Amino acid sequence: MKPWSVSLLALLLAACATAPVPSRTEALLHDGMFRAPSERVNVADVFAINDDMLRFVKVDIGADISSKGSRQALIDALYTEGQLKLEYDSVVTRNAAQAFAARSGNCLSLVIMTAAFAKELGLPVRFQSATASESWSRIGGVEFFIGHVNLTLGSKGVDIGFGRTGPNQMTIDFLSPQEMRGLATHPISEATVVAMYMNNRAAEALTRGSVDDAYWWARGAILHNPHFVSAYNTLGIVYQRHGNLPEAEATLAHALEQDPANTRVMSNLASVLGAEGRVAEAQALTRKLEALEPNPPFRYMHEGMAALRRGDYRAARELFAREVERAPYNDEFHYWLAVADVGLGNTESARRELAKALEYSTSRQDHDLYASKLARIRHGSSP
Repeated sequence: MKPWSVSLLALLLAACATAPVPSRTEALLHDGMFRAPSERVNVADVFAINDDMLRFVKVDIGADISSKGSRQALIDALYTEGQLKLEYDSVVTRNAAQAFAARSGNCLSLVIMTAAFAKELGLPVRFQSATASESWSRIGGVEFFIGHVNLTLGSKGVDIGFGRTGPNQMTIDFLSPQEMRGLATHPISEATVVAMYMNNRAAEALTRGSVDDAYWWARGAILHNPHFVSAYNTLGIVYQRHGNLPEAEATLAHALEQDPANTRVMSNLASVLGAEGRVAEAQALTRKLEALEPNPPFRYMHEGMAALRRGDYRAARELFAREVERAPYNDEFHYWLAVADVGLGNTESARRELAKALEYSTSRQDHDLYASKLARIRHGSSP
């Protein structure tokens, strides 16, 4: 286990005013410790429409808007190759203009781009957070909690305020009907969506080693929505990675006060206390964490990797299978299950697991890796 772990919503239209930033929150920010960001960090960019997007609305789907109506034309474009349909990429969170230009992004990118077009067309929007069992992923050795967001579109003149439902609403989602089964949703504000976006950008900057950029993105998330606990968690990790342990402790302690049962914040705070040499406090917090979460994310994964290093492929397979059981759509777990199968000589089982890893992959890099490994097995070579 790393000495710290990131636990972030990699997610992802009520016009809510942003609440004033509490003075205690401002006291947690230390701009002077960090260099200026290498990229623009501005809330105004999140839903901004550019000339190419306006041209798409007026020219590319203008006729469809006239014949079908704004909402149906937008929905059809989202699911049509060559129009607005995005290639799923979990590695990068893009704002509306970036997602449109790249035709690629994660679920939050889709939500932001769709909402930007909906606003331009005068369609009412409701953002929703969707949860089932917790899902986790790893990027660059950093562990992430993966949440999910979608949005519901109404028709012009139809109020779809929080808590209201009706036949004149349509939900837009990246997930397949199978994956959406059992998801519970609850409405979230636009301020929360923006904070999620900025928090994701902070997490992505951390995986690249850009700690200064990560600070400014996490700071932006907190200033825009001071009640979004995940942003404090991220900021605490930024301080820790930057070597500012007292600031990391203060920020994570504040987050834990806001959400006392948050095991992700608790784990990171225990790590910081240990790094400060406050072993007894760190151990006490770890015991509390273990009581709340006896089987933490990646526990079986880490134990399985240790078994692989010992050459115990049978034990490794059993442990990876346990991770697959509780996270069946995690491509990495299926990949390592395939590796254990290869070690046991179970070529056919390894092929099936690699095929699942390929199916569930959420980045082009991973997709290409699994495709290459699968091709080698099919041709009788070791992966």
